[in-house]
Amino acid sequence: MDPARRGLRRLLAARGLRAVADGGVAVLLPSYLLALGHGAWAVGVISSATLLGSALATLALGAWGHRWPQARLLAAAAMLMTATGLAFGTTSGFWPLLLIAFVGTLNPSAGDVSVFLPLEHARIAALFDGDERTEAFARYTIVGSLAAAFGALLAGVPAWLSARLGVEPGTAMRAMFVAYGFVGLAVWGLYAPRHEQPEISDSRQAASAPLGPSRRTVVRLALLFGVDAFAGGLVVNALLALWLGTRFGLSAGEAGAFFFWAGLLTTASQWLAPRLAARIGLLDTMVFTHIPANLCLIAAAFAPTLPIALGLLFVRSALSQMDVPTRSAFVMAVVTPAERPAAASFTAAPRSLAAALSPALGGALFMSGWLAMPLALSGVLKIGYDLALWRAFRAHSMRAR
Repeated sequence: MDPARRGLRRLLAARGLRAVADGGVAVLLPSYLLALGHGAWAVGVISSATLLGSALATLALGAWGHRWPQARLLAAAAMLMTATGLAFGTTSGFWPLLLIAFVGTLNPSAGDVSVFLPLEHARIAALFDGDERTEAFARYTIVGSLAAAFGALLAGVPAWLSARLGVEPGTAMRAMFVAYGFVGLAVWGLYAPRHEQPEISDSRQAASAPLGPSRRTVVRLALLFGVDAFAGGLVVNALLALWLGTRFGLSAGEAGAFFFWAGLLTTASQWLAPRLAARIGLLDTMVFTHIPANLCLIAAAFAPTLPIALGLLFVRSALSQMDVPTRSAFVMAVVTPAERPAAASFTAAPRSLAAALSPALGGALFMSGWLAMPLALSGVLKIGYDLALWRAFRAHSMRAR
């Protein structure tokens, strides 16, 4: 098999395993924290801590990560994932949970915000060029969203264990977080440095380097992505599950079923994304699929019934993530090859930093009774981001296809 394809298969396997684990714990997190006696505000604060810790780790990776082999860094991140799951599943107090969330790899959102992301993106960009790169990013994103959709169904496992086997619900939920840790061991097995890394052709090979010629472009992108991420943090899966439960009475299992079907729609749209980008360009695909998705989010905030709300959220799911593979490919296309690892880190870190602020705000708004505000505010901010991005980077759209 082509070494590049072999390397991509290992990346996709690791991404799928992580996404299954993330999808389950993101939906289960609010129920787990409420069962431990913590409130909606705690759900938001702990979600913020996970994103803030990931952002700081990603910034450190962008500044100093080029000093170590990527395989070694990926293996270290996998071991941190193992420690996170084992520690979170055996702890009850708010402050210890907050600390574990900050230093660990838990992901309360629909997308990947961990230190794995820039490392894996840089690896994909090194293995492929042009349309092949966009296709590879699409496959990476599809595997992640499809696996996360199935992972969301796992949020119903504790209730099933409790009903069928008489397992205490809190114990069953703890077991899910411990299982998350064991998934980290499987990921470590895929990324352990003993694996031979596929060679990269001379035309694509470049030593990693800090940001240089592309610094201005990366800074502009990072600022814009930060706005988008702050808005997205208001409706991370953990908070959206909380909203569905508070507004319409959905249980964790029912919310998991919603996220499963939403994830399938997201997967289908990400399969279409590179094909649409080949016709209209990466930037236009990012912007003009995102705007209608956010209009649906705003409308869902004020939907009078559950079926209408779910219908609007399903339409949003079918459109909102088409920008993910195209955004990754766009960043890799507008920087020099040597800067790609640093660019991936420095565009990902502000996203996590910005997103870290908003879940606590969303949780506070829910506690105050402003149930529609997080969704509506998220949609408005995201539309503003879309328009600003299109205006700022129209000149790059022909070069980055």
